[in-house]
Amino acid sequence: MTASGVRNRPIALAIFLIFAGLVGLWASFQLMLEKIHVFENPDAALSCDFSIVVQCLANLQSQQGAVLGFPNPIIGLIAFTAPLVVGAAILADARFNAWFWVVFNVGVAAGFGFILWLSYQSIFNLGTLCIWCMTVWSVMIPMFWAVTLRNLKVGAIPAPRSIRKAASAAYSWVPVISIIGYIIIAVVAQVRLDVLSYL
Repeated sequence: MTASGVRNRPIALAIFLIFAGLVGLWASFQLMLEKIHVFENPDAALSCDFSIVVQCLANLQSQQGAVLGFPNPIIGLIAFTAPLVVGAAILADARFNAWFWVVFNVGVAAGFGFILWLSYQSIFNLGTLCIWCMTVWSVMIPMFWAVTLRNLKVGAIPAPRSIRKAASAAYSWVPVISIIGYIIIAVVAQVRLDVLSYL
C-alpha cells in the first residue's frame, strides 16, 4: 500500500469506531445483566442504583426501557457490533462504497435519534439518570457527528460544495461539539432533576 493510500483511510475514525463499539457493547452488556437480575429478583438492589435520581432500575422497568417489546440493551448488543466491525475493517484496509457509508450513517443517525429520545424520556418522564444509559449516550453523540461530518466532507452524502466545506472544517471539532452536547444534557438534567443535591 502506498503512503497516500494510508493517509486516505480514516484511521482516526476507525480507531474511534472500535472504541465506541466496545464501550457501547460493554454498557449494553452491563444493562442486560442488571435486567436479568431484576427478572430473577424484582426487589433486588442494583449496582447501578446510587440514589433516587441516579439509578437504572426505573429505566429498566419502564415501557421506554423495552421500546420494541424486549429490553433495549438487546438492541445495543446487536447495534454496537456495527461500528466495531466497520472500524476493524477499515484498519484491515477495507474500502467501502458511498452507498455503504450512507447506510451506516443512517443506522448511526437512528441510534443518535434513539438516545436523544431516551435521554428526554429519562430526564422529563422517568426523572432518573441511568449510568450505563449515559455511557451509551456518551459514545453515540460523537459517533453521529464524526460519521456524518466525514461523509459530508468526502462526498459520500451528496451535498453542495459549501456544506462539504463546512463539514470539513467542523470535522476536527467533533470532540468540542460532543462536549457541548454533554454540557447541554447535563444542564437540562440539573435544572430538571437537581442531580447534584442527590449525589
